[in-house]
Amino acid sequence: MHRPKPELISPAGDWTSMRAALVAGADALYFGAEGFNMRAASKGFSPGEFGGIARLCRSHGAKAYFALNSVIYDSELAEVDRTIAAAKAAGLDAVICWDLAVVEACRRHRMPIHLSTQASVSNFEALRFYASLGARMIVLARELTLDQAAAIAARIEKEKLPVTVECFVHGAMCVAVSGRCFLSQELFGRSANRGECVQPCRRSYRIADVEEGFELELGADYVMSPKDLCAIGFLDQLFDAGIGAFKIEGRNRSPEYVATTTAAYRKAIDFIAAHREDEDFAEAYRSLADGLEEKLKKVYNRGFSEGFFFGKPADAWARTSGSVATETKSYVGVVRKYFPKAGVAEVLVHTPGIDSGVTLSIQGPATGLVTVPDASLRLDGQPAEKIAQGEVFSVRCDRVRKNDKVYVLVKK
Repeated sequence: MHRPKPELISPAGDWTSMRAALVAGADALYFGAEGFNMRAASKGFSPGEFGGIARLCRSHGAKAYFALNSVIYDSELAEVDRTIAAAKAAGLDAVICWDLAVVEACRRHRMPIHLSTQASVSNFEALRFYASLGARMIVLARELTLDQAAAIAARIEKEKLPVTVECFVHGAMCVAVSGRCFLSQELFGRSANRGECVQPCRRSYRIADVEEGFELELGADYVMSPKDLCAIGFLDQLFDAGIGAFKIEGRNRSPEYVATTTAAYRKAIDFIAAHREDEDFAEAYRSLADGLEEKLKKVYNRGFSEGFFFGKPADAWARTSGSVATETKSYVGVVRKYFPKAGVAEVLVHTPGIDSGVTLSIQGPATGLVTVPDASLRLDGQPAEKIAQGEVFSVRCDRVRKNDKVYVLVKK
């Protein structure tokens, strides 16, 4: 059966990541706003920036989704209404929400609604209810299996409901049901449901026997810290299941994370759409997916799992408290000037030094992300093997801008 390509939705915590995702091939971006952001650490955008976001996305043929999916209190309702009015006026494509006060505000302003995973939609009747309220895209609960998601998608198709189902395909998983966790609030007074989670689940813990006083340290397996979801190996099955949108988690992640994950899933989706009926598809896709997974391992991750798509995971706990990415970045300096005709940037080195032949990552809010592999550095017009702190080197690269930050990508 021929199916349209699922929409690829990428995270954007700032302008740099936003541009990086669009260049990498995202069909849509999702982002938060100041004060109403389930990823408070990513700060979010102001309503005054909504118009610029809409224009930027349209210039790349992409859509812009505003995530307003935190818990809302009475004192915030007026501000919520003003923010949604601003989103409507700016021409954003939808609001991602789940609090029914936000849903009702969207209905008042005739703003398209996408239902967040926070609503934990796990069955068709719940989906039908939210669709009746105007939801046109619904992120299914992360705890559903592939078969359960496929059954819901099949009923939507059979009953011709005007709604699309969406699933997360990559990124951090929460130990709590659909991310509704209260541990951070209990221990630190910072609510995960308000975007302020300090992730105490990612730490090692010491448990004590209250009768004898024996203590055990839990750390070899971080039993509350799941591995990250990675669906690249079975994306074709999600494609066949009728999932209409694939979402990447990570509004707190770096621009290179956003660019790498978006590019990988873009390539996988396009390959599936073009070759699904080929006789050798299974073998060809397996080879492609293996290569893409190696690229995904380079950026932030806690190890990979299949999530709940094939049942409750038995061995999906992280082995460390942080990232196991195979590549990290190290700050070098800033772009001092760019010469468009020559395609050359001048970079002032702030750190102790940099060697020629490294891979550079140049990032900025107007630039997005520019990668320069095997960079050939020049000092005073001459090839240089090493550049010292305080010196200015030149390097050929795509368009970058003054004050963009420059990093070296280092394999671990």
